Amino acid sequence: MKKKNVVCIFILLSLIFIPVKPTHALGVSAQYACLIDSLSGKVLYEKNAYARHSMASTTKIMTALVALENRNMDDVVTVSANAAGTEGSSIYLKAGEKITLQNLLYGLMLESGNDAAIAIAEHIGGSVERFAEMMNEKAASIGANNTQFKNPNGLDEEGHYTTAYDLALITREALRNKNFAEIVATKQKTIQNLDESFPRSLSNHNKLLSLYSGCDGVKTGYTKKTGRCLVSAATRNHFQVIAVTLNAPDDWNDHINMLNYAFENYTAKPLVLKDMVIKTVPVKNGDAQEIELLSDGEFYLPFQEQDGLEKIRLEYDIPGEIPAPVRIGTTLGRLKIYYEESMVCEIELRAGSDIRYVEPPKGILDYIKEFFSIWFKKQ
Repeated sequence: MKKKNVVCIFILLSLIFIPVKPTHALGVSAQYACLIDSLSGKVLYEKNAYARHSMASTTKIMTALVALENRNMDDVVTVSANAAGTEGSSIYLKAGEKITLQNLLYGLMLESGNDAAIAIAEHIGGSVERFAEMMNEKAASIGANNTQFKNPNGLDEEGHYTTAYDLALITREALRNKNFAEIVATKQKTIQNLDESFPRSLSNHNKLLSLYSGCDGVKTGYTKKTGRCLVSAATRNHFQVIAVTLNAPDDWNDHINMLNYAFENYTAKPLVLKDMVIKTVPVKNGDAQEIELLSDGEFYLPFQEQDGLEKIRLEYDIPGEIPAPVRIGTTLGRLKIYYEESMVCEIELRAGSDIRYVEPPKGILDYIKEFFSIWFKKQ
């Protein structure tokens, strides 16, 4: 069994080195652009990706992320007059209206409601200023060090900026949130306030959801000062990439070209598959001497010809010995996968079989203890 597992892993690792030949060079209309692998954060293409620029409504990616991490989607939000009166794109909120945070998030990400952004910020932060601080704190925590938020909606404001690379990092973090991923992949949604007096039909502004096979979202943006901005993500064959353009006159075609470039030049190969035997661990007092730990998930990495395994490090969080009894499927440890020293995946390791408890044979010390125990009871 052990030899078979070693051979299996060797074959999988060998597959990683199958080269994919580049099919075309990449050019974009955008002034700033970045293309990354969502899983590892590896930069696949960049153009002025580390230069600061305003980002219009793509700001709302961080607004939604901070909201989802700090409140429940069932929260009831009372819309202020300040929020209802916000300029620009709107879902036409009314002062005093009560609506769930979930519905506001759909309005924020599909219709790009600036009024929804202010309502969310006031509900969670107490004020727009405090919410912007929370956005900045989150940006710093994920390494988006050339980003500063002044508001939650992306309207032009001095000192409100990011970079194409930072915005890719922010989107990568946001897509790890299942609620966020579900919202930005939605094409149409009808929402209502609590008294159901004002139903709203929402349509996602992101045309790539219909134009590009495998598109996962994410967000459009535009102001006259900033230009056309777009963040997109797409998944094919276990490989998700994130594309960002800022000030891009031909953004839809830019993103189609960037996504195609990623899928044509890179391929995702398996490093870990579900139910693969990862480790065997000794068992104490069991009807078997060891137990196999199986992967409860899978992990793929995109590779090109020049990439190698030296960038990958595996870390095992497992006990040196496992006491019986053990039930099949029980979580017994974790596998952490690092790419260029950053942890990109954590997979639970579970028991591959049932192990019954077996009473250990008595030794001389056990008999001595038993003798004296009986002797003292008789005294």
